[in-house]
Amino acid sequence: MQNSAIGLDLNETRNKPENIPAALPKLERQRLHDTVVEHLRNLIVEAVLAPGTKLNERELCETLGISRTPLREALKVLAAEGLIEISPNRGASVSKMSETEIWETFELMSGLEAMSGELACERITPVEVAEIKALHYAMLACKAQNDLPGYYSRNQAIHNKINEAARNSVLHQTYLGLNRRLQALRFKSNFRPEKWDSAAHDHDEMVKALEARDGKRLAAVLRQHLLDKRDAVLNVPVAPTPATAAETPAGKTGNQ
Repeated sequence: MQNSAIGLDLNETRNKPENIPAALPKLERQRLHDTVVEHLRNLIVEAVLAPGTKLNERELCETLGISRTPLREALKVLAAEGLIEISPNRGASVSKMSETEIWETFELMSGLEAMSGELACERITPVEVAEIKALHYAMLACKAQNDLPGYYSRNQAIHNKINEAARNSVLHQTYLGLNRRLQALRFKSNFRPEKWDSAAHDHDEMVKALEARDGKRLAAVLRQHLLDKRDAVLNVPVAPTPATAAETPAGKTGNQ
């Protein structure tokens, strides 16, 4: 990757992280304080700022058109969410999860999503179901246009609304905290067309289960949906061979 106009040290050759893209969109100054955290979060989710990227404050300020104070405040928020890591000696960089962390975090999230679905079917209102259906059709329209960012934003809105419909504040806060760490990987899981098609089909089944208020069915669909995303991210085959199974974290297999 070429060095940006504001310069990065290209003499670092050992385990050198990716450089920040020079053409990041600038923020509108009048909305700066309300949007800087969300803006940086989206750049991480969509892999514009890839895992391992070193975040040079001066470079980010110049490329995004912001001052250091709001940037530093935003970085603290993102560090609390687990999206970036801040080291006294090395500065800030985008977090990079290990394979074991990815496996275990998706495993836990699959359980949270399943519980959300089961409770939502007991407590959701007709208005909320209608809102989710509208988001579903908008999501499919984005897919037809090959608009992955648009698809993903509506996809996440659907999952969030199902979680909110569960009417459990502890579950909601736990879900939000954990999901922030997975958003970039959930986005990435749709890069392969066949995986994207499968995920969209899962959402068809979610809507049907919600309309029928079938909590067990929705829980099962959501659980497998998250495990399939985990496997897509880690490239786990449907039926692991002995060789690939040996590379899987101890005590875990691709078929769960």
